[in-house]
Amino acid sequence: MTAVKVNREDQDKALDLDHELPSGENETASVESQAASDRELSQLKSERDTLYDRLARLQAEFDNYRKRQVREQQDFRDFALAEAIKTLLPIVDSFDRALQAPEGPEFRKGVELINRQFHDALTKLGVEPLEAEGQPFDPNYHQAVQMVETDEADHNHVVDQLQRGYKLKDRLLRPAMVRVAQNSKKS
Repeated sequence: MTAVKVNREDQDKALDLDHELPSGENETASVESQAASDRELSQLKSERDTLYDRLARLQAEFDNYRKRQVREQQDFRDFALAEAIKTLLPIVDSFDRALQAPEGPEFRKGVELINRQFHDALTKLGVEPLEAEGQPFDPNYHQAVQMVETDEADHNHVVDQLQRGYKLKDRLLRPAMVRVAQNSKKS
């Protein structure tokens, strides 16, 4: 029976160890870790708020930058347009004077002068007329409105120009409206 009694005492000790409350040392460590966790959480919240504020400021700065760029581009366009108009105003003045003059041989000379002024103004703005007559047909610069059967010009060459084409630097403003030769003998 003593063997059974010892065995039972061992079981009671084992039960007591399993159901025993933690010592006060563990509670202090738990409270300290909870305080550290709270400090870390408040630090992370503060850092998050700082980053959120910074993000909001950067977004506002970017929006302001974008609006400023749009405004500057519009100002540039307006300035460029104003300069172009200033170039054309003397021509308008010449037209006004020509319309007040009596018709006659001087009238034609005045209109020719205005035409020259206008072409000079376009050249000053960078606009160049396209030479089409006698050139090979190029769909990039010419708009064919008619094919003309002829033996006087090479096949697929511009016979005559109905409306002049223009380009601004390397950019086509308007293609030349042309008639193109169709020559079965010189194909």
